[in-house]
Amino acid sequence: MHSKVVIIGSGPAAHTAAVYLARAELKPVLYEGFMANGIAAGGQLTTTTEVENFPGFPKGIMGQELMDNMKQQSERFGTEVITDTVAKLDVSARPFRYSTEFSPDETHTADAVIIATGASARRMHLPGEDQYWQNGVVCDGALPLFRNKPLYVIGGGDSAAEEATFLTKYASHVTVLVRRDELRASKTMASRLLANPKVTVRFNASATEIRGQSQQDGGLMTHLVVKDNKTGREDVVDANGLFYAIGHDPATTLVKGQVDMDEDGYIVTKPGTTLTSVEGVFAAGDVQDKRYRQAITSAGTGCMAALEAEKFISEQE
Repeated sequence: MHSKVVIIGSGPAAHTAAVYLARAELKPVLYEGFMANGIAAGGQLTTTTEVENFPGFPKGIMGQELMDNMKQQSERFGTEVITDTVAKLDVSARPFRYSTEFSPDETHTADAVIIATGASARRMHLPGEDQYWQNGVVCDGALPLFRNKPLYVIGGGDSAAEEATFLTKYASHVTVLVRRDELRASKTMASRLLANPKVTVRFNASATEIRGQSQQDGGLMTHLVVKDNKTGREDVVDANGLFYAIGHDPATTLVKGQVDMDEDGYIVTKPGTTLTSVEGVFAAGDVQDKRYRQAITSAGTGCMAALEAEKFISEQE
């Protein structure tokens, strides 16, 4: 199969690109993956519950429903959505060549490729994490579930400081667990965090277990076991939410060594564009955005990638 443009991904960036390309009659093919990177088609939004900050939904919308809507819109305009994972991609020459997990012996080609494979928050795999994932262990503290409740953040860098500061708008109190005896955050962020009256920073501390209700009682997280790394003592504390701020891992294995990446593995794009170091290959969404990581910014870069891919294809014809 040969396509003018192939989109690899299934989140807001991928589907926004698909909508624009389909309306431009370029007949995009979108590979949404089959549990690619351990996440269902739709990306990180499928692992969250209510989304309150995506424009157009004044009452909020569930993450899975939002992605289902995007997929329906993509297909409505003619995007071919394939539930398969692109396993190999060769961008050393055009047309680009690729194969999938379900059909590894078949080679397909494309004139342009949009990489929108996203990134995922690093998890710690603590006891109880899977049981209370999205029922206390989450990535969005603005949910009604956390209003006026004690919340915990794990991490000592800028991301942890930003997360904790943001959570103070909703939580009764925020505790930051730092496994070392100092913060890795910038001096400005660290000073701001330590000065916040609604934040307590516990140094030399680690979480060891997540506890909560049984499924019959609601299935929500209620407590966290915290260990003092110096003494070994463990305390059970009230905690209705736990947030990991220990980094994200971009899903860039597919193009590793083929396009330029930064030290953290994110695809490098030309500032203000989605252009990568390989002509005809574009990157959109969290796979190239380590700063914002929002659904709306991903959708914006998906639009950019579509328009830039459309221009590229027209110039080749």
